[in-house]
Amino acid sequence: MSKIETINPYNNQHIKTYTLYSTQEVNDAVTSANKTFDSWQLLSVKKRAKLLDKVANILHQKIDSYSQLITDEMGKPISESKAEIEKCILLCDFYKKNADLLLADELIETEAHETFISYDPLGVILAVMPWNYPFWQVMRFAIPTLTAGNTALLKHASNVTGCALAIQNIFVEAGYPDGCFQTLLADHDQIEKIIENDVIKAVSLTGSEKAGIKIAEISGKNLKKTVLELGGNNACIILNDANLDIHLDTIVKARMQNTGQSCIAAKRFIIEEGIYDEFLKRFTEKVAALKVSDPSNTNCEVGVMAREDLADTLKKQVENSLEKGAHLHFGNENNKTYYQPTILTNVKPGMPVFDEETFGPVASIIKVKDKEEAYQMASNSRFGLGTMIFTKNIEDAKKHILKIEDGSFFINEMVKSDPRLPFGGTKASGYGRELSREGILEFVNKKTVYINK
Repeated sequence: MSKIETINPYNNQHIKTYTLYSTQEVNDAVTSANKTFDSWQLLSVKKRAKLLDKVANILHQKIDSYSQLITDEMGKPISESKAEIEKCILLCDFYKKNADLLLADELIETEAHETFISYDPLGVILAVMPWNYPFWQVMRFAIPTLTAGNTALLKHASNVTGCALAIQNIFVEAGYPDGCFQTLLADHDQIEKIIENDVIKAVSLTGSEKAGIKIAEISGKNLKKTVLELGGNNACIILNDANLDIHLDTIVKARMQNTGQSCIAAKRFIIEEGIYDEFLKRFTEKVAALKVSDPSNTNCEVGVMAREDLADTLKKQVENSLEKGAHLHFGNENNKTYYQPTILTNVKPGMPVFDEETFGPVASIIKVKDKEEAYQMASNSRFGLGTMIFTKNIEDAKKHILKIEDGSFFINEMVKSDPRLPFGGTKASGYGRELSREGILEFVNKKTVYINK
């Protein structure tokens, strides 16, 4: 494949055609990134962080065009595309205010005259990013990584190539030096060769478990550090005392936001039997009332899936689960990239919609007899990205934090990423952390400095 063609998933209209980079163009980008690193790393953290104001201003000024680009390329409702850009602005603000403190030398008292930890950038970092949050996923990698003094290369999902190039242009317009952040229009074979290049010091991937295994394998052979944020199969526990009047809208959003195409979406709804009937009735009413329309309409709440093959995969998971005994409670109509919000009941372990990541607007409902079974069922997963619990008894919920191995544990709120908090998973959901202090320290050399007179 020498060309990339982007297609609007809502109307199947051609957006633009791009030419893949030649081997020489890829090598030139790697060389440029390495050369720029030599001078970029010497700038003070304050000077690097100061550029974040310009990035935020560009995002603010062009929010409408960026939002429309996201919606056109991957089908997200336009209101959610705008919210994605707004979140990127908050990210810039967090690191602008905190990077200098987060990267400051850490003094350690020893018998030496002076000892401290210096947080030095590693060099050129490669990012392989997905299409479902085409600006946010890249920015939450790029902003802390660049601010720490590294340079970055991006291999984005091909169906959001326009977004990838727009992000590169943002950094250029904001005044980052040439070669500091570059988008590579490359295929998977080229990416493997890039990882093997000695210039590349680490790799960050957000994507599928399969992609993560492949990247980790290549990186491991070449002794390159990796951060992997992979799939999720998040449990949403609803206990008998949950206040549905307050939290039901959040619970619905936890599954249906981004048309269900989110690694941290609630996918398995584990309901204590005392509230099961009420929850199912009210949840179904809310889901049935969601506005499905052209994603460019401001009132659209559920758009289309990003590609037809993704909808086909979801359909197979649902049909296989129905064959294994799940009940179709609501929905399951689909046409090309459109997939109707769907609710399945009588879901049990061993069914695809319980065991696998379902990347689309399908909610799996599991009834349990009590709280202990609910937590046991939530832990019954190969994945470990996040769990959410809805209950009035917060103190009791806190006692179960250690019982859940996931990277996130949210009480009375949907699992979501926040620039102020570390984000990542365990088990098949990957390793390493993005955002907050932990994120900006992923791609630095924690160097021990020991000084005697």
